[in-house]
Amino acid sequence: MIDELKSLADQIRFKQKLNVFPNNNEFDQILMFGMGASGLVGNIFQEIYSDMPVISINDRTVPNFVNSSTLVIGISYSGNTVETIDALAECRRNGANIRTITSGGILGGKEYNPLIVPSGLQPRSSLGYLLIPMVRTFMSFGNSDYEETSELLTRMDNNSSEIKKMAAALNESRSIPFIYGYWPFRSVAYRWKTQFNENSKCLAYSGYVPEMAHNDIVALKRTFQRDKISFIAFDPGDNKFVSERIKAISEITDTDFTLIRPRGKSLLAKLFYLIHFGDYLSYYLALERGIDPVEVNEITELKRRMND
Repeated sequence: MIDELKSLADQIRFKQKLNVFPNNNEFDQILMFGMGASGLVGNIFQEIYSDMPVISINDRTVPNFVNSSTLVIGISYSGNTVETIDALAECRRNGANIRTITSGGILGGKEYNPLIVPSGLQPRSSLGYLLIPMVRTFMSFGNSDYEETSELLTRMDNNSSEIKKMAAALNESRSIPFIYGYWPFRSVAYRWKTQFNENSKCLAYSGYVPEMAHNDIVALKRTFQRDKISFIAFDPGDNKFVSERIKAISEITDTDFTLIRPRGKSLLAKLFYLIHFGDYLSYYLALERGIDPVEVNEITELKRRMND
């Protein structure tokens, strides 16, 4: 797993793009299908890209509006995700433009117009390979942004001692992580939640500001087992709207948030810094617990039963 974590810096340098032409009016909306770690790619992209409507679906349900003006992108690292295969089949019947990002499998077939990424990783460790082609195809980051991001991740690879201490504290308290993000990092908070699930084998919760100020705030001070929850929030820095709310929520509810500030100049760097931080934190928590961060036996067993 540690080798896979360290591969993210190289994944940022992956230069392949989808075989689409974003500005020729072939389509007027993007619909992304994916499950688990692959599905998170669509969630993140939907949050950071706003030049046209993007809808990310973590299911096999296809909206009625899908037609020949819809670009449908299936994300599946294995290429064999049943829900994504089913959804793309229906989208094809509706005349949609189909593309996939995958390492192979069924969705690597020519009829899906695939972009093939390197194989051999855990799906949750392939986020860079799956997301970067979307970013390079549709967004306008410069080479310096990609280099800044890769170098920032490499520095974390070489020195993650503070993250290791944070993991040790989580393990000592046996607490459940509650992670709060804010736009454009709401989906990253959810990524932390899923990494705690799969790597650390512990439950976790994610939410975001300002939405949590309309519901979670009521429970923060008086919930069951409050002393068994670790509250983590992404530091909004100079985002005054978010920072004022986090400060007020902390005071009103008597809640101490551990603030994690994204580093880097570009949105790309900040995004992947937070992703990498959460990946390392969940990895180190697994080691603290004496748990193998790689195995996901319950997922494997469920897939076996569903395929019988």
